[in-house]
Amino acid sequence: MRSVAINVAANTNDPGFRGPIQGDGRFEYVPIPETEPTRADADVPTYGDLELDVDASAVVNRPVHLDPTFAGVYGCDRYTYGDPYGVKARPLLALSAGDYVFFYATLSTAADPADWLAPEWGAYVIGQFQLARDPVPGDAYPDLPPEERAVFASNAHLKRETFDAAVLLAGDSGSSALYERGVPLSRPEAGAEANRLVTELSSDSGRGPWWRRPLRFGADGTEEIRRLRTGDRYRAFG
Repeated sequence: MRSVAINVAANTNDPGFRGPIQGDGRFEYVPIPETEPTRADADVPTYGDLELDVDASAVVNRPVHLDPTFAGVYGCDRYTYGDPYGVKARPLLALSAGDYVFFYATLSTAADPADWLAPEWGAYVIGQFQLARDPVPGDAYPDLPPEERAVFASNAHLKRETFDAAVLLAGDSGSSALYERGVPLSRPEAGAEANRLVTELSSDSGRGPWWRRPLRFGADGTEEIRRLRTGDRYRAFG
């Protein structure tokens, strides 16, 4: 069993703020903005539609690129993800049904944080998919049977005027989830400092802007992140 962790969600570049993580590790998943034209018949929510707790007043009428989708979150009923960029698509396409994809985000630290949270901001795993099927290459999507294409109908890349995903993922409904509390990838000392999940259990060195890169994990790293979802966060630091 293998996994890849992918950076998602709002950041200080776009829309200009991060989602918050509270003192107990609870967080708010804030999608990035939609940057491409969408189909006239597509239902594309705005930041205002999401009724966020974080202050999104500056972008309240801006459409969001709601990807990944988590069943039961923001009106979604499936677990899907698409990506147009080869740097993410290539490691994702190397996975198989039953493997995991973890989604991580940089989050701003709220007041009175637990001592396992990084000051100011940090990188945290916020959700997971266990793949219900092999990843679908973007150029193979049009040839899927109608019932298989329907699985991805609500994905943001299918709502764009021009379909552009290089990969599409479908998560199993029984083992995919948006987490209740974030799992740290940063050390408590600083958000830019990677903890052992990155430096010891992933293929990444943890040097440079590691929090923007896809992180590949083998069986041990995959199981450790899954355990930390409901376990002691301090295990992330050794």
